[in-house]
Amino acid sequence: MTDAVIAFPIIEYPESDGKPVGETDVHRREILHTIETLERHFRDAPDIYVSGNLMFYYEEGNPSAVVSPDVFVVKGVRKGLRRTYKLWEEGVAPCVVIEMTSRSTRLEDKGNKRALYALLGVREYFLFDPLGEYLKPPLQGFTLVDGEYAALPVESDGGIISRELGLKLCRDETVLRLFDLASGREVVRTEDLSAVLQQTLARVQQAEEQARLAAEQAQQEADARRRAEAEIERLRAELQRLRGDV
Repeated sequence: MTDAVIAFPIIEYPESDGKPVGETDVHRREILHTIETLERHFRDAPDIYVSGNLMFYYEEGNPSAVVSPDVFVVKGVRKGLRRTYKLWEEGVAPCVVIEMTSRSTRLEDKGNKRALYALLGVREYFLFDPLGEYLKPPLQGFTLVDGEYAALPVESDGGIISRELGLKLCRDETVLRLFDLASGREVVRTEDLSAVLQQTLARVQQAEEQARLAAEQAQQEADARRRAEAEIERLRAELQRLRGDV
């Protein structure tokens, strides 16, 4: 008699929920540009992973235990492309989640998702309403305190500081801008990168032209000084000759 082989069903974890990246062009733009901007900002940190609109499974064996944050950042995991994010394999939950609130997500963002992220230990949670239609104020931030979210203070300029990211998040009409707390400079958005590069190139060219003109002026001054010194020597020699003739 042979032993029976028990076949366990293969559990599939879908890689898409079939929903669009964003409800409108504005939401889609903000999601993609925020992900790309954060990726570039943390590009030299090997253990910081940035992603968004990715299926995030948080309970092994239960494909329905899934959420797809618009933007999220994880500390303590390797970089690299992933098809999905499985909490039991990675071992670390995101430290920050940013949701771009829209008409279809406003209730879930403020309710079920907020409770879930708190349960998972997401230390900071941000909501941004690019069109300013559903959130008052349109940019809100929360920090995890004793298992529940408490509102983060709003700065005088309307920005909110993320200690986890080392950044200040600011609303600029429909755009979310990020400022590095260490340097005070803005983390250039992907869509602004070309313009900034062109401006920087123009400043470099201007500085090079100023250096060239300064070098030419210095050379002219050096030549003039040498001519003056040579004239002084000639006149001294002439004076000496005249004295010898007296």
